[in-house]
Amino acid sequence: MLRTRSPWWVLATAGLAQLMIVLDSTVVTIALPVAQRDLGISETSRGWVITAYALAFGGLLLVGGRLSDRLGLRRAFVVGLVGFAVASVLAGLAPTARLLFAGRAAQGVFAALLAPAGLSIISRTYSQPRERGIAFGVFGAITGAGAATGLLLGGALTEYVSWRWGLLINVPIVVLALVWTALFVPSAPRHAVRIDVGGVLTSVIGLTALVFALSEGAVYGWGSPAVLGCFAVAVVSTVGFVVAHGRVREPLLPFHIVLHRERGASFLAFGLPQVALFGFYLVMTYWFQELLGYSPLLAGAAFVPFAAATAFGSTVLTPRLSTFLQPRTLVICAIVALGLGTLLLVGMDPGGDALFLTRFLPAQLLAGTGLGCALSTAISMATHGVDPSEAGVASAAVNAITQLGGAIGTALLNTIAAMVTAAALGGAEGASTSVADATVDGFDVAMLTATGVLALTAVLVAAVMPRRTQPAPETRPVEIAS
Repeated sequence: MLRTRSPWWVLATAGLAQLMIVLDSTVVTIALPVAQRDLGISETSRGWVITAYALAFGGLLLVGGRLSDRLGLRRAFVVGLVGFAVASVLAGLAPTARLLFAGRAAQGVFAALLAPAGLSIISRTYSQPRERGIAFGVFGAITGAGAATGLLLGGALTEYVSWRWGLLINVPIVVLALVWTALFVPSAPRHAVRIDVGGVLTSVIGLTALVFALSEGAVYGWGSPAVLGCFAVAVVSTVGFVVAHGRVREPLLPFHIVLHRERGASFLAFGLPQVALFGFYLVMTYWFQELLGYSPLLAGAAFVPFAAATAFGSTVLTPRLSTFLQPRTLVICAIVALGLGTLLLVGMDPGGDALFLTRFLPAQLLAGTGLGCALSTAISMATHGVDPSEAGVASAAVNAITQLGGAIGTALLNTIAAMVTAAALGGAEGASTSVADATVDGFDVAMLTATGVLALTAVLVAAVMPRRTQPAPETRPVEIAS
């Protein structure tokens, strides 16, 4: 463990960085309609404001994890903070859509270094069960509720200042995090790890090709050479990643980290739900603003119940339930609750009365509580008992799976919704189907898909996670570098 006299300030520092990273996954979502009009972004390209960030983040996280092990956790944390601030300025001041996409991608690059370093710092600081439970409860609340908080912050800034400040707000956050890092985060020794070049190339190429194919399938056509070629590249790159793993002494991702039964089930438990969760955010954002006519601020405020429910599930409910429920049972029940929340968003009538109270509020309470319980339990299990020399890459795997799920979910569910909407409008020539009704049809299919993903996740976790989990071995202390 990391020896420090201020462990809770360490958690506050790493938590602040994690909050910033999660905020930037959603803070532009609520501002997307306004940014789309300002910069002339097309309907088919709008998803790249979110996907560019998630794709760069997810594609480079394994590399960032290895670099954080090699540089040392505090040094990697500082480099990630500074780079993230610079990228945020580039995106926030971007005069064109392309520069906005580039800035968002640059944010993802530095987040790929910052996130595993921050999670490793938390994991290595807390080894005692009670303190570790509290720390990861807070971390789970930040990860889950932070996304909804980003929607509220983005709405307030969009309405009263500018959508650009949803990105520029990162600068003062980084300054505060740097000050706290200097005061409270101890340095730790670097580990002499080699960078698996073959693993880096195959993972980055494969992830990029996969998300591009999913997001652009509706534009080029699912049977087009470009889309089929990207799917083929993704498959070949995955095979290449496995082959490269077997030929190097220090692979980019040691397979024993993810093939450990409890750890692997934990990865499934917080990774696959992200596919549904990002679609959940996107659908509700467009419901609130485009169909119900909410202002950006009101639309952001409408997500507060989700943030509150996530924090409650992570910090209050999970500690109480874990005293008499096995982690396997707790995680499965949490995923089922999240699935029921997404299902409540299916079949709504745009002209219906009290939609927020009858559908959106219970959906957020169910989904938020389930997410909080699942995250705090699964992330702690996924990072416990890892060798210090692999702490960075294990933490990177946690974030990589989360971000890849988000990138795929945004691309896939946005594409499904757009395709169904277009088909409904195309087939309604001469009929009375309105644009609003066709849009709702698209949202319904997207949410049914999300619910199906969550149902599959619950089945997989039930099949893979042991009925009785064994305590993970304590990690040996990490001496503080002088």
